Amino acid sequence: MSKVTIIFVHPDGRQQPVETETGATILQLAHEQGFEMEGACEGNMACSTCHVVVDEADFDRLPEASEEEEEMLDLALGLTATSRLGCQILITDELDGMTLHLPAATRNMMGF
Repeated sequence: MSKVTIIFVHPDGRQQPVETETGATILQLAHEQGFEMEGACEGNMACSTCHVVVDEADFDRLPEASEEEEEMLDLALGLTATSRLGCQILITDELDGMTLHLPAATRNMMGF
């Protein structure tokens, strides 16, 4: 497996590049690194707690979001035009150098 770098921007503005192998999701990587990303549904696309904002310069490198992902994103706090769910972003070679912004807050709507 090849290595890629994903740059996380924390709510306080601190940038943290993380080198990882391809094949995992952004949610899995964030959990491995101990980042504040809840993932209440454990990556089953049943919540919006793994919401990330993809840097505009990198957004077109991602495949389009599914209709189900778009519906879950509607529940996210701070939704933007480049918002995605971390559980739906599979890390590939094409995403090397991608920058993701971690929101300061999330909303867990599971069970409502």
